[in-house]
Amino acid sequence: VAALRAQGVQAARPIRSRCAATSSWPSASPVASMRAERALKSRASRLSDTRTLLIDDTAALTPVQVSQLPQVRPGAGLVLGGTSADAAALARALETQSAADRGFSLAQVRGVRAVRDLAPAINLESVTFASGSAAITPDQANRLLALGRFMADAIARNPREVFLVEGHTDAVGSASFNLALSDRRAESVALALTDYFGVPPQNMIIQGYGEEFLAVPTLENERLNRRVAVRRITDLLRVAAAD
Repeated sequence: VAALRAQGVQAARPIRSRCAATSSWPSASPVASMRAERALKSRASRLSDTRTLLIDDTAALTPVQVSQLPQVRPGAGLVLGGTSADAAALARALETQSAADRGFSLAQVRGVRAVRDLAPAINLESVTFASGSAAITPDQANRLLALGRFMADAIARNPREVFLVEGHTDAVGSASFNLALSDRRAESVALALTDYFGVPPQNMIIQGYGEEFLAVPTLENERLNRRVAVRRITDLLRVAAAD
C-alpha cells in the first residue's frame, strides 16, 4: 500500500509499520480487541472432566530469523470457491505439515508473515464483503460447508487443533479504520463457522491485518481485497500437554 501511494496514485497517509520478527502484531481498536477476546480468544476448552490447554505463550522462545526459515512463496495457498471439489483439496492443504524444525509463539505466528506462510492459507473466494462492511450473507456462510466440516472433524479428533482466521480489507479509507474492519470480518467468518457448523470458538484465533496484504495491488475499491483466509497453525505453535 505504501509503495502504491509513493507512486503518486493517491496522497500518502500514515500506515502501520510491520512489526519486527520478535514482536507481536499491533492490536486493533480497543472495541474490536475486546470483542475478539470475549467471543473467540479463549485459551482452553472444557472437554468432559479434563482441561485442554491450547496455547502457552508464557515461556521464552527463540527469536525468528526469517532468512533461516524454509522458503515459501508469500501469499501462496488454496482458493476455496465453495464447490463440491473443494473438500479433498482442502484436506490436503490443511493437513500439510510445517517444514520448520522448530515451534513458534502465537505472537510470532500472528506478527511475522514468513512464519504464517509456513502454514498454507485457505483463501475464501466465496466470502467477500461490501465496502466498509463486515457482514456475510447466509448464502455465503453455507458455502463454508467444506471448511466448516473439516475444522469441526479435525478438532473432534484432536482437541488441540488451532486455526487462524485472518481478515483483510482494500485500501479505501484510513489505515486505522481498515485495521478494525478487518478484525470484524475475521470475527464474522469465525462466528459463522461456529453457528453453522459447530466449530468450537476456542480453537480459532482471529486476527485482522487491515490493508497490509492486498491480493490485488491497487488503491481502488477492489472486492477481492475484502476477504478472509484461514490457516491451520497447530504445527507452528508450541502446543501444551493437557493438564
